[in-house]
Amino acid sequence: MISFNSKKQLIAFLAEDIGKGDVTSVLLPRKKITAKIISREKAIVAGVNHAREIFKLKGCSVTIVKKDGSRVNPNDVILKITGDAGKILTCERTALNLLTRMSGIATQTNELVKKIANKTKLYATRKTAPGLRYFDKEAVEIGGGVRHRLRLDEMVMIKDNHIAVSDLLSLIKSAKKKHKKFEVEVENTADAVLAAREGATIIMLDNFTPEQIKKTIQILKGKKLRGKVLLEASGGINAKNIAKYGKTGVDIISIGSITNSVKGIDMSLEV
Repeated sequence: MISFNSKKQLIAFLAEDIGKGDVTSVLLPRKKITAKIISREKAIVAGVNHAREIFKLKGCSVTIVKKDGSRVNPNDVILKITGDAGKILTCERTALNLLTRMSGIATQTNELVKKIANKTKLYATRKTAPGLRYFDKEAVEIGGGVRHRLRLDEMVMIKDNHIAVSDLLSLIKSAKKKHKKFEVEVENTADAVLAAREGATIIMLDNFTPEQIKKTIQILKGKKLRGKVLLEASGGINAKNIAKYGKTGVDIISIGSITNSVKGIDMSLEV
């Protein structure tokens, strides 16, 4: 896995919110308090360790009540925080923002994972918020999905705009010279056959209907190419139709909405 300094990012998140100083919390008396972060709805929790680290950055003590991946109900306590009142309240919004977002991603991911067969994996995409990619994809994994490419340097993925600038066959040949694994996005069965024949590791069937996917798989089987590639379905897939895509026989389903259309989980901090 690519090295990532999450603590450095959390420091930046906190500094962004504080600015030159929390001018409200400094008005409070220096008093030690205990606070709790509570869920207001059913969810799968994600980001607990990062939320704890945010409070620890200001010298607070944190007890994790619900670990990442835990299912929670309304009024369940997730974290208990002890420390200076002003410091806890300074960290409150940054910790909640990350915790509610990551929990929303994990919960949404898990709901989709339950609709597909175990052999079909749900992958995240690079449709994430700048600065939050690592956390978004970690939340997907906690929810039962797969992180997939974190950055552009992880794996070659030949997409439609690359092909528009060059051509599919030339790009595949260039990729094969330098890389053992690469993915190709295709928009029709003929290009899927070409990519499989030329040694693509993963073929993304972009905006294919379930019926088109089944037809493509049959053609690949007929040409004895199906077993040589992983097939990924992407584009227009949501909670309403994911079960149909899961029954087509694809290995992977990727959905951008799990990270770019996040509905955060309702949580609050109570003193």
